[in-house]
Amino acid sequence: MPAAPNEPPPHPPRPLRAAPAAAGRHDRRPPHAFVYLASQSPRRRQLLEQAGVRFEPLPPAPHEDAEALEAHRPGELPDAYVQRVTALKLRAAVRRLAATGRPPAPVLCADTTVALGTRILGKPADAAEAAATLAQLAGRTHRVLTAVAVHDGRRVHRALSVSRVRIAAMPPEAIAAYVASGEPFGKAGAYAIQGTLAGWIAHIEGSHSGIMGLPLFETVQLLRAAGVATALGPSRGEAAIPTP
Repeated sequence: MPAAPNEPPPHPPRPLRAAPAAAGRHDRRPPHAFVYLASQSPRRRQLLEQAGVRFEPLPPAPHEDAEALEAHRPGELPDAYVQRVTALKLRAAVRRLAATGRPPAPVLCADTTVALGTRILGKPADAAEAAATLAQLAGRTHRVLTAVAVHDGRRVHRALSVSRVRIAAMPPEAIAAYVASGEPFGKAGAYAIQGTLAGWIAHIEGSHSGIMGLPLFETVQLLRAAGVATALGPSRGEAAIPTP
């Protein structure tokens, strides 16, 4: 098995800045009661519920090829990839909402990828690929990147969460048992941190919810900046959002 490229250093925390208030004063419009979640992920739904955010599902329509949006470009770095895919998903979701005639509200999208060095490890196509991916990750530290974007009807608010995860060395029989459980399929990097592989996670640095698929700190800040009512804290003019 070829050696993985050296892991890049962890991203430094992004500074926070106050969201600009219109015309030099806070936006006095009432907050939105809910957000549209353009995702089919049960984990993202669970995390929004945990944060006390009301949402309405806005999944891809049957004729939309959501998987095609996740295609990698040759030489594309993980952070550029995950932000590009999130932007594409958000654009499609905003068009989808406009076509349905449903009440207006902000739209939330996210995408998660796993990177070993500069290599993007996507969703495994079959059991052999899942086992190979887990064998690469075992005994090493990798990054989990989740990009989040919220369209509030006028502008897009964005954030990127980068976490580091170390999976302990795993014997082949443990990898085989995990693959046989079916849990690796449909998940970037062929694992779910909230599943049975959690017993092999030796260390994490960053956002546990971001590793699951939706970093709650960044997401709530973006929703507040977009004027969405949340369980705690103000919205709009008083929100703090990550500096681009």
